[in-house]
Amino acid sequence: MKNLGIIGCGNMAQAMIGGICKAKIFNSENIIVSDLNESNLNKVKDIHNIQISKDNKEVASKSDYIILAIKPKFYEAVIKEIKDVVKKDVIIITIAAGIKIKSTKKMFDKDIKVVRTMPNTPALVGEGMTSICESKDISKDELQSVVNIFESFGKTEIIDESLIDAATSVHGSSPAYAYMFIEALADGGVLEGLPRDKAYKMAAQALLGSAKMILETNEHPGKLKDNVCSPGGTTIEAVKVLEDHKFRAGIIEAVRQCTKKARK
Repeated sequence: MKNLGIIGCGNMAQAMIGGICKAKIFNSENIIVSDLNESNLNKVKDIHNIQISKDNKEVASKSDYIILAIKPKFYEAVIKEIKDVVKKDVIIITIAAGIKIKSTKKMFDKDIKVVRTMPNTPALVGEGMTSICESKDISKDELQSVVNIFESFGKTEIIDESLIDAATSVHGSSPAYAYMFIEALADGGVLEGLPRDKAYKMAAQALLGSAKMILETNEHPGKLKDNVCSPGGTTIEAVKVLEDHKFRAGIIEAVRQCTKKARK
């Protein structure tokens, strides 16, 4: 059994660890995670019974796959620390916005296999979405092994690296937009007298069901929206208000600005 190393144990890493362990794609003894935050390390060890370390070199030297689950600003320092101890045939998996495959290779200063990905936090509940960039020096089998890791906690799409910044905006950052929408829906319900816990449940389930409708029916979102809007009814009245407040234009602009920031 090959070993999976994860350097970094923040929110994204914990979400991925939860998904990977639930799907049992690696045995717990074959997963090792490093971080300076002992609290986070002890948390994942207690929950998932995986190996932990405060030494990035230990993780790097033992692992066949290494996920760099750290913030982009720490990539150069961490790679400098581990580059001389990684296995010859290791596959480096990055999840950082704005750092290209070419840049990661340059930091390692040697011929090394790199796969760039962008997952999101719903990985924790097995409903993650990950974009995966195909690299020229990765074989089909090696790429599939990376796909299998990320499909253990959701869905994947293989895309050209030139599209990864847009993908970051559409699914990497968008859980935040969705949470804001759910919160706003619930606030509206509370304003009209609904208990808050019930309003949150109703709003969250409505979004979950709507997303599932698109994925399982393959119908255009506009058609599904039209199906809810009866002539002269309550829903079309609400849709009109959203249009008046530039609901769609606001979301499109948010994606545009998020993509711009990712590129920067």
